[in-house]
Amino acid sequence: MFRREHLFLSVRVLLHVLVLSFIWPQPPPRVIGQDSAAGYSFATDLILNQFSNITPVLKDEFKDEFSYCVIDVDEDWNGAFNFSKDTRFITNCAKKTKGGTMGEIMQRLCTFKELKMYGESLMEYKKSTHLKPNKNCNLSTWNHGCEPGWACGTAEKVDVKNKTYVPFRTDDCAPCCEGFFCPHGLTCMIPCPKGAHCPLGKLNSSTGRCEPYRYQLPPGKRNHTCGGADRWADVLSSKEVFCSGGSYCPSSIQKNPCSSGYYCRLGSTSQEECFRMATCRSQSENQNITAYGIMLFAAIIFILLIIYNCTDQVLSTREKRQAKSREKAVQSVRETAQAREKWKSAKDIAKKQVAGLSTQFSRTFSRRKSTRHSDQRKGTGQAKPGTDGALPPMPLTAVGASEAATSKGKKKEKNNLTQMIHAIENDPNSQEGFNLEIGDKNIKKHAPKGKQLHTQSQIFKYAYGQIEKEKALQEQNANLTFSGVIEMAGDIDVRKRPPIEVAFKDLTLTLKGKKIHLMRCVTGKISPGRVSAVMGPSGAGKTTFLSALIGKVRGCTMSGMVLVNGKMESIQSYKKIIGFVPQDDIVHGNLTVEENLWFSARCRLSADLPQAEKVLVVERVIESLGLQAVRDSMVGTVEKRGISGGQRKRVNVGLEMVMEPSLLILDEPTSGLDSSSSNLLLKALRREALEGVNICMVVHQPSYTLFRMFDDLILLAKGGLTVYHGSVKKVEEYFAGLGITVPDRVNPPDHFIDILEGLVKPSTSSGVNYKQLPVRWMLHNGYPVPMDMLQSSDGMAASTSDSSAHGGNVPNSGSEGFWQDVKCHVEVKKDNLQHNLLKSSDLSERITPGMFQQYRYFLGRVGKQRLREARTQAIDFLILLLAGMCLGVLAKVSEETFGMQGYMYTVIAVSLLGKIAALRTFGLDKLHYWRESSAGMSSLAYFLSKDTVDHFNTVIKPLVYLSMFYFFNNPRSSVAANYVVLLCLVYCVTGIAYALSIYLAPGPAQLWSVLLPVVLTLVGTNSIDSDIVDIISNFCYTKWALESFVIANAQRYSGVWIITRCATLMKSHYDLKHWYRNLAFLVLTGILTRVIAYIILVIKKK
Repeated sequence: MFRREHLFLSVRVLLHVLVLSFIWPQPPPRVIGQDSAAGYSFATDLILNQFSNITPVLKDEFKDEFSYCVIDVDEDWNGAFNFSKDTRFITNCAKKTKGGTMGEIMQRLCTFKELKMYGESLMEYKKSTHLKPNKNCNLSTWNHGCEPGWACGTAEKVDVKNKTYVPFRTDDCAPCCEGFFCPHGLTCMIPCPKGAHCPLGKLNSSTGRCEPYRYQLPPGKRNHTCGGADRWADVLSSKEVFCSGGSYCPSSIQKNPCSSGYYCRLGSTSQEECFRMATCRSQSENQNITAYGIMLFAAIIFILLIIYNCTDQVLSTREKRQAKSREKAVQSVRETAQAREKWKSAKDIAKKQVAGLSTQFSRTFSRRKSTRHSDQRKGTGQAKPGTDGALPPMPLTAVGASEAATSKGKKKEKNNLTQMIHAIENDPNSQEGFNLEIGDKNIKKHAPKGKQLHTQSQIFKYAYGQIEKEKALQEQNANLTFSGVIEMAGDIDVRKRPPIEVAFKDLTLTLKGKKIHLMRCVTGKISPGRVSAVMGPSGAGKTTFLSALIGKVRGCTMSGMVLVNGKMESIQSYKKIIGFVPQDDIVHGNLTVEENLWFSARCRLSADLPQAEKVLVVERVIESLGLQAVRDSMVGTVEKRGISGGQRKRVNVGLEMVMEPSLLILDEPTSGLDSSSSNLLLKALRREALEGVNICMVVHQPSYTLFRMFDDLILLAKGGLTVYHGSVKKVEEYFAGLGITVPDRVNPPDHFIDILEGLVKPSTSSGVNYKQLPVRWMLHNGYPVPMDMLQSSDGMAASTSDSSAHGGNVPNSGSEGFWQDVKCHVEVKKDNLQHNLLKSSDLSERITPGMFQQYRYFLGRVGKQRLREARTQAIDFLILLLAGMCLGVLAKVSEETFGMQGYMYTVIAVSLLGKIAALRTFGLDKLHYWRESSAGMSSLAYFLSKDTVDHFNTVIKPLVYLSMFYFFNNPRSSVAANYVVLLCLVYCVTGIAYALSIYLAPGPAQLWSVLLPVVLTLVGTNSIDSDIVDIISNFCYTKWALESFVIANAQRYSGVWIITRCATLMKSHYDLKHWYRNLAFLVLTGILTRVIAYIILVIKKK
């Protein structure tokens, strides 16, 4: 079937190509000396001039019919039938004819009608090579000219333009001339195209064939001999006419072996010189350019190593520069702190001197000398105001460096405030106050007494508040004057965090579609500057409670009120200053501790905050979390060990601390930590609370020491019901009032949770059980109690049993339950879409870096990560290398299909390997993205940075593959054309892999990545006669890539290959003009799939 289709297509091309060539005029008149060499030359030129006389009508028809395989008609005609350089086959043919004239040749050439007859015979080709009976060859008339390889002359006047006329050709039958072919059943000749070799056949006595052709001598005709060629069509049906590989044919009657150092492909008209390092022996059909592939691969590896090493060096230099800037910032802070101490002393002196001056002036005018002398005695040892002695000492700058050097060896004593803070940290239960003589003039007025500072949070808040005020004083030369010191005595505005107080009343969460209560009637508030702990047994809804506070609950109906700073505002409006620490440690394992914290600080702190201040924020967090020893260590992953689990947990918390939040929510931050690490973490959180941060965290069974460090406790029972919400110090007193006392040597939170779990029963004297505790709390505070919670006989039992704890009847299994599950799933998806697409107004008053600035930050981070994944990249390149080598060796270029099979395997292999590698881009970082995007980071910056870094692989991978495939396979198309197609293909499949990895889980994404290229390739190369399949195949990216490869290769086949080219392209429905279109489709598909991937990325945020 394949061969018949080729013949059918070959004839259509043949009819047009040859008719363009054979617009022969009347036989030229004889001239004097025509038989001489000059006469033959003149007649040959005359024939060639007529030979190139292409009529516009036929040329336009040829363009319309065969535009898919011929772009430039003149170029292809010259490549096949421009014999001006070698016309010996025409001269030799004229000499061998009976008349010995050029007119004899033109009398033997086929007319348009005869060419059409030959074409129709090929279209009906089955088992017989005979044409339909015609005027010259039929059952009654069958002369020697009707046999294959023979032709006859005619005495008639031949009109080649007549499309219906066939002359009688029965005179002077003879073998077909060399350089021509004579079809079986016709008595005329057709010239062989360039790249063909058409000698006279020689009889093989053993086979009876006229070699190199396939026909045999007719039986019963002893005087009949072998003639010339009998057909020219596609390479499958007439390969014997093509100039054989390893030889070249300057004309259709000459065949020369290829010299050493040259190679000659099938159908060559000249030999091509081999490359320098290629091996080409004599009669080589192709050159061995494997060495160039190895050199190209080695060059790629060398360049990659240079890039890797240089980039690593750049990163090291940058890290050193950052370390120096960090050290300078720390040194600047120390100097500023020393200067502040001196400014504080100068401020106190100035205030006293101002008071002394006013007293002196008043006493001078009142002439009270005795009092004046006593005031002067009080000022003994102090300089007079307004003089240089009243100025504060110079700070430790370059000016005062010499003075500082003299006291360098002396150990400085800690200031009173620092000593006081350390004393409080060492003894958190101390109830005593501290000296209030440090700070500004309003301290004594507004500060509470020592006994009033009864909580550690208030003590820390007060103490660190003074540090923040002193921190705001900057070193200014203008302030070093007496008047400047007086100015510094006043209050100075400090950059403070905006407070966030979250109050909730009758907060109830009901699962949509099922009417199940996840939380019910929760009332209370969490306040700035306090650390609140949320505790309860498993299933009490602790994490749900935190998610409800920050607006992250999906698929639930929320009733009640949530007030932010006393206003009905969306908590999402403050997400830029809200930190949420998830239960899982979502930290980038291929970054160091400092790099993780520094990235979070740069993206989430205020954009106008100076760089030095950001450095200080990160340094403060590292120091407070005890991460100094591992700051430059990799966090580590599951495969590669990094820091310990406790340190990783602290880094997870530090990611939110570095953005200086006003509200910090933590989900089980102490789980998996030992007691010392938990204490260290909680101390760091308490320091945050001193700056006005509202901290709320879920904890499981904390130690007693840890429990006493909290300010407030929210105790929940199963079903999301509140059991207690208040101060930690009063929880035992409250439960004691209910008759529940904590036994000796038992941790109070453990005892309370065991009671709520039902493991420990309260004493019978108390008269309550664990189910009544939520109602007891609601009645204790005067909250309204739902009627269904008062259904027990004593009116005090809460409906927390399994059947009614969630406020509704759980549907039984069956159709009702199924449809409720579907409805619930739809509601959850709807809520996710609304949350991800609808944005609330920003009320945080913090302007974070814009998208372009975050893009720079993301780009730097992704670049570091990829450099540290160099081994994985190397494995990807090695697999591509092996694939290119195997396919290049096994799938040799087929001249009949222009290497379609090898290119089909290439499309599948590159698509599969490119997709599998691209799945890692987004598939491994989903959790990180969800966390960062929920914190307000730019999703577009994240996506573009990942895609930008992947462009490196898009550029390099085609080179790696071609370095083996091209130089082992050695197709006729150029390296540049193959590289451009592969470049567009990799760009396309990378975008498809993005969408798959974001939308699907890793397992299904890998399965689809394997199936898609195989299935689409089969659809794109189908041979099924179906309009639907053809329409689908037109939208397959594999077909676009494969067509581009085949087109790039087919354009290099000309001359004798013209029929094969058109036949192959038409069978595959390919078009030479579609090369740029296909590349554009591949690129547009890559862009479109990236847009789709980004939309999915935004919609599927969690």
